[in-house]
Amino acid sequence: MQRWLKFVKYLPGLGWEPYVFTPENPSFALRDESLLWDVPAEAEIIRFPIWEPYDMFFKISNALGSKKPEGSNTIAYGKEKTFFQKVSTWIRGNLFIPDPRVFWVKPSVSFLNEFLRENNIKTIITTGPPHSIHLIGYNLKKKNPGLRWLADFRDPWSEWGFLDSLMVGGIARRIHRRLEAKVLRAADTVITITPFYVRKFEALSGRKVVWLSNGYDDDDFRKLEIQPTQKFVIRHVGIVNEKCDPKPFMKAVEELTKENPEFRQLVQVDFVGEVHPQFKGFVETSPAMSGFTTFTPSVPHRELITLYGKSSLLLLVLTGYKDAEGYMPGKLFEYLATGLPVIGTGPENGDASVILAETKAGEMLDAGKIDLIKMKVRARFNEWKEGSTKISSKAEKKYSRSEITKKLAELL
Repeated sequence: MQRWLKFVKYLPGLGWEPYVFTPENPSFALRDESLLWDVPAEAEIIRFPIWEPYDMFFKISNALGSKKPEGSNTIAYGKEKTFFQKVSTWIRGNLFIPDPRVFWVKPSVSFLNEFLRENNIKTIITTGPPHSIHLIGYNLKKKNPGLRWLADFRDPWSEWGFLDSLMVGGIARRIHRRLEAKVLRAADTVITITPFYVRKFEALSGRKVVWLSNGYDDDDFRKLEIQPTQKFVIRHVGIVNEKCDPKPFMKAVEELTKENPEFRQLVQVDFVGEVHPQFKGFVETSPAMSGFTTFTPSVPHRELITLYGKSSLLLLVLTGYKDAEGYMPGKLFEYLATGLPVIGTGPENGDASVILAETKAGEMLDAGKIDLIKMKVRARFNEWKEGSTKISSKAEKKYSRSEITKKLAELL
């Protein structure tokens, strides 16, 4: 969401008038009203009703005595699933293709077909997931061959690891591939967020794909103050879902607490945002881990900037994700904008590793190299004790949202 919020914010300054078409009544749990400040006055927001099946599942689940899921944990993951959760996950993955927002496609196409003509709009952009949004673009392009259409992929589609979690079967996967191929073939421009995904989509489509990375917004970090902290705070920001695996890093920190009494007294690992229950359970089974770990609920983005300033080391976890070598989440660029050191677990030769090395902000470490992780954390702890609160390198200007929007404007 922030990717396109920031594009919309900076497009008017580059001569473009953005219209945003979005659901009027979407089903989601996390809201951040503070981000409304970034919506420019020049943008026209069109809110259109949507029907989603989630409420139906919630009602059935409640009737069966199950607790309504929180946040993004709508579908159950892991080993402990009820029969209803297994069935609902299978239905979600195999009957709602490409996703439960597919019911928005037909009415949206009908509405937008007239809206585009009435407002003389010649260019549209779709961004997914949800990938059903691309089907809106596909159908509008079909009805209006002269329309220019840019399709932006923030995640893979047919090769998305999330499909494994949804128990997607062979027939459904073939439908995903067919729909994806139609979109890749029909769009005038295909965009994605990392070099790895560029190669993936080029292999799937046999055409050129444009890389427009995520980034950080200078405006968000103008008032950032890095403050000395009484504890050595290792902070992870963002969702820890069923695929994200911080356990190897936590085991390394646990070993350090056993080896170094001073470190044990001073370390704190804080997870900000939604955390999967299984990972919380893993932490709670260890007296040592539960002693140095805190869980901070999701906070408005403006408050998050303050939390960055009260950190000693920022944690990036790519371990567990399929195709993690191509994963560069938006928070990576915010980490860079703080100027604080970053430690990551995941592929040592992936796209995130390249950017961390390029900016001298930190490095990615293989999750299996526990001793190396311990050595790097220990080294940063010693720097922190000596009063170091910040490193000299900063994110390069080319990764700022305003600069990346200039590239988008060139495409337009």
